[in-house]
Amino acid sequence: MSRTLTSTPLDDGYRLPAEFEPHRGCWMLWPERGDTWRMGAKPAQAAFAKVAEAIFAFEPVTVGASRRQWENARALLPDAVRVVEISSDDAWMRDVGPTFVINDHGALRGIDWQFNAWGGLVGGIYFPWSQDSLVAAKVLEIERAGRYRAPLVMEGGSFHVDGQGTLITTRECLLNRNRNPHLTREQIEALLKTYLNVHKVVWLDKGVYMDETDGHVDNLCCFVKPGEVLLTWTDDPDDPQYEISRQALAMLSAETDARGRPLIVHKIHQPDPMVISETECEGLDASETAKPRKAGDRLAASYVNFYIANGGIVMPLFDDPHDRTAMDLLNRLFMDRKVVGVRSREILLGGGNIHCITQQVPRRAAHP
Repeated sequence: MSRTLTSTPLDDGYRLPAEFEPHRGCWMLWPERGDTWRMGAKPAQAAFAKVAEAIFAFEPVTVGASRRQWENARALLPDAVRVVEISSDDAWMRDVGPTFVINDHGALRGIDWQFNAWGGLVGGIYFPWSQDSLVAAKVLEIERAGRYRAPLVMEGGSFHVDGQGTLITTRECLLNRNRNPHLTREQIEALLKTYLNVHKVVWLDKGVYMDETDGHVDNLCCFVKPGEVLLTWTDDPDDPQYEISRQALAMLSAETDARGRPLIVHKIHQPDPMVISETECEGLDASETAKPRKAGDRLAASYVNFYIANGGIVMPLFDDPHDRTAMDLLNRLFMDRKVVGVRSREILLGGGNIHCITQQVPRRAAHP
């Protein structure tokens, strides 16, 4: 049984490991929402199943599916993937699921952030989100992990850590008036340090252009190892992403991490600009409670939105000329892991990508 703790991870000696540290496994949710996923979510379900299959080659995977979709998910997913019944409002486990933390003995607990569907009634993506708000607690119950209930509206895609005390985030998201308008930047930073047990917060300005999450950092940049980050890039000065990435590069290059090391920045060129097609829009259910998706809308496509598994990288592919270059770069940056690509446009159409639909469960590294 999971219990809600009155202390904090900092009090108890728990920390958030970097994503490139060892995992016990991975959690996902199953898509079904018709106003997010076209054609009754069937193309998205096929893409999610491919992602789960790719990750399972490296570590255990659990997928939460609703009562209505449990049988369908069980039939479409590989037999070795565990499928459990969990209700949710959509399928973004990174943002609605728990952020898992561990201590030096490998004990596992989780942080349950406040969730308001990326902005609540001030620019949020859908309403209601009451089932999403319960997902983290349900996952922690299944994992038999203690629960920290954090007093901060935040999503798991809004930050990255290096496992050695450094966190990267964006002002566009965490300082947005639709998240925590009652808190100052200093108060938010203090809560990040208390709940994630980090020592330094690196603030970037904006996330990827037209990212409907209000600029989640996991679509813009991530740590590939301590002291090194990977940054979404474009060489096209006419692309709105050009100035965003240039500004992020300048800010990262001027920073040091929590241990005083200058940050090394690797650039990964984004795919060519993509938009939603008329056909893709026609396949969506009409809805008055979700953000409308219109033909011609720019999609926030990024190769940074990948999942790091034990011994593997599962990255998005877009049938784009930059796919090969991006995969080659990830192979160089993660020479000890196998890089696997999954065509992920159907996930992108829903508003995110592979990192957004996954959540790692860490374990303590074995010591010789």
